[in-house]
Amino acid sequence: MAKQALFYVFSNTTTQENPLENKACDLAADAWRLGKKVLISCQNEEQAFLIDELLWQRDPQQFVPHNLSGEVSGFMTPVEICWPGKRNSQRRDLLISLSLQVPEFALLFPQVIEFVPADEQLKALARERYKQYRQLGWQLSTEQA
Repeated sequence: MAKQALFYVFSNTTTQENPLENKACDLAADAWRLGKKVLISCQNEEQAFLIDELLWQRDPQQFVPHNLSGEVSGFMTPVEICWPGKRNSQRRDLLISLSLQVPEFALLFPQVIEFVPADEQLKALARERYKQYRQLGWQLSTEQA
């Protein structure tokens, strides 16, 4: 079965603060409800802490069990948040990537979600990631965010 990469395309009309990070949280919550184990790969530690905070701010009935990479817990949480240099090695079903490049560990996942921001420079980087996945033989799709 071919590996899959789904790219969410954002428009300039988005007025929400931190639209990519909020979408990543929503997608992680949806995947968790389907029984998937998720890794959210952030650009840096600051973004990882933002994702952590956004997940904690959800309504109690929308709570998503999660942890930052390196946090000690007695069990593997369904959603892990990592950044360069800080990632646990547990197996996960889905990678939600906020990284500007294809993470070197993306090949370990059967499914990856990527984001195409409205900003032209960031959009160009997303196009490069799309090309890389295509060259690797992944099944690609896009969806409006």
